[in-house]
Formats: sequence, structure tokens, C-alpha cells
Amino acid sequence: MVDMAIGIIIGTAFNNVVNVLVKKVVMPPLSLMTDDVHFSNWKFVLREAHGDVIEIAIGYGELIEVLIDFGIIALTIFVVLKFMNRFRNKAENPDDLEVETPKNIELLSKMEKLMKEQNELMKKKWQ
Repeated sequence: MVDMAIGIIIGTAFNNVVNVLVKKVVMPPLSLMTDDVHFSNWKFVLREAHGDVIEIAIGYGELIEVLIDFGIIALTIFVVLKFMNRFRNKAENPDDLEVETPKNIELLSKMEKLMKEQNELMKKKWQ
């Protein structure tokens, strides 16, 4: 449970970092390329505001910003997981001598070899 709590806390903090990255770093150049139009201002107006009647609009520009946020988060998580899996696969490979293999993986590897030898002996005995 502690690992999950740490993951949630780090994920929340990372979400804030990505929000600032998108709003302050990615979006200004994009708005400059679109003649200083901010994505958050893009909307499809369903009903104009008149007097006491408020405007009703679909804000698809904010959706674009959220999708960019999601894309950055997804890409970052993908890269981090690929990086972690590469090291975990190296550590769990008993034939790889660069990284010290954990004892439980080493023992399982030895047991697998012994079982294969035993199966070969059993096959020879029954033939």
C-alpha cells in the first residue's frame, strides 16, 4: 500500500509539472504559430450571450490542451517503463554476468536446469 501511495503522490506532482509544461512551454509557441490565438479560447458557440442570457459553448480548445497533456504524460510513462524494464530484464537474466542476478532468480534457474536434466534422464529410461 505504501508503494501505491507513493505512486499516487508522485503522479499528482508529475501531473502539475506537465500542466505547467504544456501551458507555459508548449502552448505559447503554438499560439504564436496560430497568430496569437490561444487554444483555450477556441470554442463552438451554441447560444450567444444576450443581456441576462449566458453564453453556451463547447470548448474544444481546452480539449486540445488536455489531449496534449495526456500525450506528454503517456509518452513519459512509456519511456520510463521501457527504461525500467530494460534493467529488470538484465537483472533477471541468470546468464548475463554484467548485472548481479538476485538469489531467487539464480535458484530458479538452477532448478530449471536440474528439471530439464531429470526429464532427459526419464525419457532415456522409458525408451
